[in-house]
Amino acid sequence: MTSAPEQQRPDSGPAAVPDSASKGEPDLRALFGQSSAVFAALAGPAHLVEAANAAFFASMGAADRARTGVPIGQLLPELAEQRFLTLLHRVYRTGERHTERDARVLLGRGSGAREAFFDFTFEPRLDTGGNVVGVHLIGMETTQVKHAQRLTAEHRALLEQIARQAPLDQVLHGMARTIEDLAPEEVLVSVLLADPDGRRLRHGAAPSLPDFYNRAIDGITTGEGVGSCGTAAHRRRPVIVTDIATDPFWDDFRDLAVRAGVAACWSTPILARDGSLLGTFAMYHRTPRAPQESDLALARVFADTAALAIERFQAEEARLAAETRERAARRDLSFLLEASTTLATDLDYTQTLQRLATFCAPALAPLSAVDIIDAGRVHRIATAAPTPEEDRLLSSHVPAHDAEDDAVARVLASGTSEIVRGTPSGPGPWRELRVTGYLCVPLLDRGTPFGALTLLTTGEGTFGGHTVALAEELARRAAAAALNARQYTERAALARDLQAGLLLPQVPELPGAELATHYHPAGEGLDVGGDFYDVFPLGDDSWAFMLGDVCGRGAIAATTTALVRHTARAVAPLLDGPDAVVRAVNKALLDRPRSHGTGFVTLLYGHLTPTPDGLDITLVRAGHTFPLHIDAEHTARFVNSQGLLLGVTADPHLPTHRLHLGPAESLLLYTDGITEARDPAGEQFGEERLAQALSGARTDSAHQVISILNDAVRSFTGGTDVDDDQAVLVLTATDPARGRPLPG
Repeated sequence: MTSAPEQQRPDSGPAAVPDSASKGEPDLRALFGQSSAVFAALAGPAHLVEAANAAFFASMGAADRARTGVPIGQLLPELAEQRFLTLLHRVYRTGERHTERDARVLLGRGSGAREAFFDFTFEPRLDTGGNVVGVHLIGMETTQVKHAQRLTAEHRALLEQIARQAPLDQVLHGMARTIEDLAPEEVLVSVLLADPDGRRLRHGAAPSLPDFYNRAIDGITTGEGVGSCGTAAHRRRPVIVTDIATDPFWDDFRDLAVRAGVAACWSTPILARDGSLLGTFAMYHRTPRAPQESDLALARVFADTAALAIERFQAEEARLAAETRERAARRDLSFLLEASTTLATDLDYTQTLQRLATFCAPALAPLSAVDIIDAGRVHRIATAAPTPEEDRLLSSHVPAHDAEDDAVARVLASGTSEIVRGTPSGPGPWRELRVTGYLCVPLLDRGTPFGALTLLTTGEGTFGGHTVALAEELARRAAAAALNARQYTERAALARDLQAGLLLPQVPELPGAELATHYHPAGEGLDVGGDFYDVFPLGDDSWAFMLGDVCGRGAIAATTTALVRHTARAVAPLLDGPDAVVRAVNKALLDRPRSHGTGFVTLLYGHLTPTPDGLDITLVRAGHTFPLHIDAEHTARFVNSQGLLLGVTADPHLPTHRLHLGPAESLLLYTDGITEARDPAGEQFGEERLAQALSGARTDSAHQVISILNDAVRSFTGGTDVDDDQAVLVLTATDPARGRPLPG
């Protein structure tokens, strides 16, 4: 028989554990007696509480009923309908230990109930015969952590909406729905917005409250005793009504609350940074309920964040009001911004000026034309007109460069705008086009005209000062866009020419080998890349080859690339072995002036010599990507050659590696732009995919190797632009008898 229940104070420590259940067990009381961890020793299938620490009674909400000798289901009857007792039964029945992370437990009943989370461990208690006689319950409350996570997630969701500049009603509606969806118990969220004078509250968002209720409280005054929200707005501090049925604040709204099915309302004022009233944030409940600290924290966080959304909305409203007052100026600005965007769409000189003509007609005038000076002559480069026939007539007229009676010629000479109400003085199709006036504006390059924009009116239209100002500003922006486009084209061409000068002008014919190369610059190709390759003869049928990568891009990279290539070409015929050549390159890098760059270089350099049965290759790898050997069976393996990068230390470790390529075997050299190419998800192509792409594929020639490699990389990246330059060099041993690769 079990003794009568013994009353135990929460701070008196755990009761004694019966000897029959504690033989061979450590003294758990010493471990958990004063700990913040929850501990209880439960006995028998009813799970009698034989011993428990103070933290158990406090955390489980039973501090006022702390006692032992009773089943835990009797001590905490609210657990009967929860998974907690099911787990206890399972551990007692099976004798298997169980751990439960973030277990949700509802403690207490009615308005005093609270949601708690624990990390629980249920340990079976065994007697000396190995029989289960009870369960040890050990746990740590994680409620605060869960609440913090919930607050963080909900707060972040609202901030993301605000950051996206979503409409205020959408932000508030989304906030209300988020809180309602994630709250442990049913909650109905309402946001009311204050009038500018703070005397009334208007409906903002309340997705779960009935429409009749929202309509009824829309426009309520702020004041003492005006419900939860009106009072909170008046006091500028939270008002907690736990039971609407008895609270005097709700005397005028009690019937409305009954019809809406709400019994508690906690309202928090939404205040601006200067303390002014923006609105209220309310949380309604179906039954009388008092808030927990987590509820109050939730209300504070979201009231503050709602304030950000409302203030942003009010600032936007003020901005729109100011824009309305300045509608004409804003329309002009919008026109210019749209024109600037249109003009900068394509970095093509001719297309930019054609867009200028198109954008002006009919926005500024029915007809427009753009003329430029090229090689001392005037060329009409763009026109815009309502009909194809009018466009043909306008484009067929080309002003003379030095004609005094031509408006375009005068503007190109003076660099100032000309406006006339009437037809132009010089010859032209003015009668056919029914021209009644014109405006000619220069296109300037640092003050010097290089072209002119001509606008032509028909009918009663005239050019006022407003239109002239717009046309002159548009011409200024168009001139800048056109010059940028021309500079871009010239710079891209210069970069291509310079890059071509740093690569092989043409692929040489090698004895006993087929050579193929590939180079693809990153981005738009405006800067000289750092990837390079070279192949040159050494004499006696031997050849040198190299592929490398210079740290950086642009002029410095070009200087370093030239230094590496020219140093190698100069010393290779004079030195024995690739390692000596690479050391000479390293010394040249260390000796270069700082103004010529200080970046490091990775390099693969080698010598090849044709033999009756293929190619003998000796190479040095200096910090570069591993070369790939593709044998006659179409198996691709990386060549494990070690070596330090160049330009860093005076004595790098540079061992020499030798290999032989039989007929139809290939050696692939590549830069990291290949292996570091990324797919749309950001994953790199990598060395493993490189080897897989070339293993088993028909790679009978160097060009086939490059084609297969490019197809694999392009398929992996989805055809997107590469982030880094890509350079590839392939050597394939040929059939000595035929001078070409053997079929696989």
